[in-house]
Amino acid sequence: MLAELVTIETDSEPMHGAFYAADGEMRGAALLMHGNCHNFYTGPSRFLPPALVKRGIACLAFNRRGHDMVTSLGGRDIGGGAFQTAAQAVEDDRIAAAWLKARCGRAPLVIGHSNGGMLAAQHAADDADTPAVVLLSAHCGGRDIAALNSGNGLFALDRTEELTAQAHKMVAEGRGRDLMLLPGWWWVISAESFLDYALTGTPDTVANAARILCPSLYIRGDKERPDIYPAELFAERAAGRCEARVLPDCDHFYTGHEAEVAEMVAEWSAARL
Repeated sequence: MLAELVTIETDSEPMHGAFYAADGEMRGAALLMHGNCHNFYTGPSRFLPPALVKRGIACLAFNRRGHDMVTSLGGRDIGGGAFQTAAQAVEDDRIAAAWLKARCGRAPLVIGHSNGGMLAAQHAADDADTPAVVLLSAHCGGRDIAALNSGNGLFALDRTEELTAQAHKMVAEGRGRDLMLLPGWWWVISAESFLDYALTGTPDTVANAARILCPSLYIRGDKERPDIYPAELFAERAAGRCEARVLPDCDHFYTGHEAEVAEMVAEWSAARL
């Protein structure tokens, strides 16, 4: 399997990724959306392409502008997940999908992990041409996601009120892009991004289910909380046909289940194409 490194232009810094051509005749294309502060060369974006291209599905695994936590851009400029907003992430997915459609001549199915799964649901709800969507431990999104994650030992933990006040003060002083430390993952964030995540809210995955007409597959591990990763509720609310699968003895990153998940996703995706 050969990967071609590609560059996708945006209205600011470009996005980078890897395009994997299908083995033999191309049956379709898949856009792989990484999780929060991850990238195209780790996690599902790395272990899914071999199984997909074997079934004739070309893949684009790409970095949103909000990839990793803090990343170097040109010269000494910095960017990355610490500066992301929900609106920027949605736009990045739209741009990448258009790039892949132009490259392959057809709208891609979308596959997203975690935060990328939440964004995949938003993309499928917005783009009626999307042929299918796979959500890998997509979080629930919505206005409560920061509180849920903080209560689950991530993000702001029990310091939400204090850090929200700090972020407001920094933005008011014109320091919205200055970094502040978080007590839990993802450890560092800009004041503007903190307020975007904690107050403005991310897209609501379950609400978007009612707007998704194409077939969908939602997978999560049984070690994940169903209120944060709502596979069954999403399947119940989906406008199109949805299958929910809960994998036994499985965590959020599918540790030890990578090959199983790759085959499961590739087989399901190929059947829908």
